[in-house]
Amino acid sequence: MEFFKKTPQIRFMARRKWCYAISLVLIVGTAALLAVRGLNFGLDFTGGVIVELDNPAEVSVQRVREALDQAGYRVEVQGASGGSRELIVRVPPQEGQTGQQNPNEVANAILETLKAVDAGFELRGSPDYVGAQVGRDLTEQGGLAMLFCFIGILIYVAFRFEWKMAAGTVIAAIHDAVGIFGFFALTQMTFDLSVLAAILAVIGYSINDTVVVFDRVREVLHTKRKMSPSEMLDVAINQTLSRTLMTSFSTLFVVGSLYVLAGETLRGFSMAIIVGVVVGTYSSIFIAAAVALDLKLTAADLMPQQKEKSELDALP
Repeated sequence: MEFFKKTPQIRFMARRKWCYAISLVLIVGTAALLAVRGLNFGLDFTGGVIVELDNPAEVSVQRVREALDQAGYRVEVQGASGGSRELIVRVPPQEGQTGQQNPNEVANAILETLKAVDAGFELRGSPDYVGAQVGRDLTEQGGLAMLFCFIGILIYVAFRFEWKMAAGTVIAAIHDAVGIFGFFALTQMTFDLSVLAAILAVIGYSINDTVVVFDRVREVLHTKRKMSPSEMLDVAINQTLSRTLMTSFSTLFVVGSLYVLAGETLRGFSMAIIVGVVVGTYSSIFIAAAVALDLKLTAADLMPQQKEKSELDALP
């Protein structure tokens, strides 16, 4: 299946400065949002108490959230297993609170608040406590995971292609992660471990698209060696554009369905994937190859290195 009836002939490289300007706005805007508003970290990073509740009747998650907000609790409420009879309430450390939270006290206070709304609420099991140190460790380990991911990508692409392409690939991948961070800082959606996992998945998705383009660049080199590097990159991107867009739309359809139907539990994860696919498609088309070109990528960089013949090789 093809997205276009015939291969387009768009001059992407001629417009790369405009793309750089758009990306600069994205990066600066994200930096400003992170500095001013920051991320709304979930319980995985902040620590707190996890309370599980049962109710024999259907309960509106939004109604529960509003009741707890009115009682002064800044909490996350999720329907367990996609249902509204089983609820999970995540209670991060409240403002002005010092010392470790007592899980049982927090759970009983939440239960009393919700019984005023619906007497059918009951605790399910014992509440769990996530310490602040665990949250700090997860934050540090998540940052290291992203760092090692970028280093691994740089090594892989440099080994498979060329270091200029590797640099373009890593910059495009960082660009994608920045876009997701900016969206979550803007909307203040909860940023938890599932969102971090989505960012790593998006990086892999974007890398795959970029590698496909660079593979096509090498194929173009073998058939059209008289082309300039800019023309080769344009031809490669245009030839893979249909595949890139079809893959992106297919992924967005699936993840969009997940966002609508999977409930609150996977909402952050699916939204991060949606934003990442949009930004990643843009960076694969407009950023990765443009960076490689501005690093003076030439056809000679893509040619296989031939070993010099020694005097012994010349002997019969």
